[in-house]
Amino acid sequence: MKPYQPPTDRQVFLAIVTPEPGDFDENGHVNNVVYLRWVQDIATAHWRSRAPHAEQHRWAWIVLRHEIDYRRPLLPTEKASARTWVGQRRGPRYDRFVRIDGPDGEMCAQSHSEWVLIDAHTRKPSRVPEWMETMFG
Repeated sequence: MKPYQPPTDRQVFLAIVTPEPGDFDENGHVNNVVYLRWVQDIATAHWRSRAPHAEQHRWAWIVLRHEIDYRRPLLPTEKASARTWVGQRRGPRYDRFVRIDGPDGEMCAQSHSEWVLIDAHTRKPSRVPEWMETMFG
């Protein structure tokens, strides 16, 4: 598994994630489900930080697929940095990448997800508009 790196032509959104006591599994490291929650949370935060407020009510994103690779456990007392960026648009779809690194800079997990843009009122897929490509590019 090769670690994902954002292309130089893409904006990268950064967030710090801090595990809560309930995030740890019986093995003493962050549970896989928590990583998935972080992937969702950072994608949503990225969208909300970039899209105009009115547009956030007009559009919604739905996940079609998540793929997560785990490399290094995140342990109690460790904080992680999470980065996300989008790939190329394909009609109503975007690939999204998230990389979560431990405090030592080593990758803990990475994800590749496929998201589809829908009209929030009709709930039907909609081609990603040019302004969104510019906003995330």
